[in-house]
Amino acid sequence: MDKKIRDNLAIINDNIAKACDKSGRSIDDVTLIAVTKSVEVDSIRALLELGHVHMGESRSPEIVKRNAVINESISRRIELPGINPNNRPIRPVWHMIGHLQRNKVKSLLPIVEYIHSVDSLRLAEEINTTAAKLGLEEKVKILLQVNTSQEKQKYGLAVGAVAALAEQIITLPNLQVSGLMTMAPNTLDSDRCRFCFSRLREIFEDMKTDRIVGPEFKHLSMGMSQDYVEAIEEGGTMVRIGSALFA
Repeated sequence: MDKKIRDNLAIINDNIAKACDKSGRSIDDVTLIAVTKSVEVDSIRALLELGHVHMGESRSPEIVKRNAVINESISRRIELPGINPNNRPIRPVWHMIGHLQRNKVKSLLPIVEYIHSVDSLRLAEEINTTAAKLGLEEKVKILLQVNTSQEKQKYGLAVGAVAALAEQIITLPNLQVSGLMTMAPNTLDSDRCRFCFSRLREIFEDMKTDRIVGPEFKHLSMGMSQDYVEAIEEGGTMVRIGSALFA
């Protein structure tokens, strides 16, 4: 399994590099988020051993559970004789990429680096209030989820509502609006996917031009296993990949 993950990771990184070259961008502009919702913890450990730290989950209880298991195993390893304290195991950087319920915010905030799926003022306010109660030293980094495909079954803001919500959220002192997120339709039609990605980029650029957001607003989280190349070519800075990495 470790070799399979290593080989898949190499292929994906090569595809990312080619997409960046085609679009005139640096590979350093793109973060690969390994979506771990369907894999065993050992696969996460294998990725960490390869030096890959960015992990994504769509359910908050899974992040809490998996983070605890991995940290416990790391702690046991550190305590073993002969472990070099300057070469300690790498810990995961967690991204919440799925729909977040307000009653799950408290358990999630101390663990995650980014929340990709904020799509309402009520959720943003809950995150802001909870961050204050927890006394977090840094602002919570969030992305606004946009339903660019206009599919009724998907979460996310309507295209026309994004800027207005951003203007409200940036007044909340414990949040940092770091970018936008979308999901393209589950289709092999690359033109439909590209339309969703380019639409998100247009909204992103308009918000920067209109100075609704500040310099920390720099991420476009878009692209999954079947369409991450198109997403990068359209400006994506975070791609969320599961099956292509672990299959």
